Amino acid sequence: MLPSAESVAERATEILAAIQGDPEFSAFTAASLKYDADWTCYSGTPIISRYDQVTDAPPLFAEGLRALCLKAAVFEKTGDEKTAEIPIAIPVDEMTHAMIAQPQILARITARIGVQVIHQTDQEHTDYRAGDYTYQAYELAWGALPERYWIGHEEAQRRLGILRVKYEAAGFLNLGQAHLIDFAEAVAA
Repeated sequence: MLPSAESVAERATEILAAIQGDPEFSAFTAASLKYDADWTCYSGTPIISRYDQVTDAPPLFAEGLRALCLKAAVFEKTGDEKTAEIPIAIPVDEMTHAMIAQPQILARITARIGVQVIHQTDQEHTDYRAGDYTYQAYELAWGALPERYWIGHEEAQRRLGILRVKYEAAGFLNLGQAHLIDFAEAVAA
């Protein structure tokens, strides 16, 4: 059972402040943003309209951090990892992967502030919807969610359909999980 959105919002704001106040926060931020060549996938940030990693990565980092803080607050209140995997928007979830890819620094920060970051791919939920529990807790903690990054599930699926058609026309199948490029073939200049 989920704890009240109010109590999660209150604790998430405390967790966020503690993380941002940690002496290694700037290094964590820099390392997460430097992961940019590795964390882009065909079905995450590309669903953001006119996405530009240079300008979108910093605000997306803020959203990923807020999502991790909400999940940490739910876990703290329930002790249940599955319950803590609250719905997150696809692009925000993708950014959390860049953050979690900094395990040593993230572990030191969370150990110092006494929280656990929760994220497990096989349990994650990227079916965020405006008005859901995540939306309510976020709004109570930080105000309106930026819709540019917090794309609802139905709209995300619509955009993925558009991307799928464009990718397949270019020879990329299954949202980039396969392709028809033969690197042994000569490529015309």
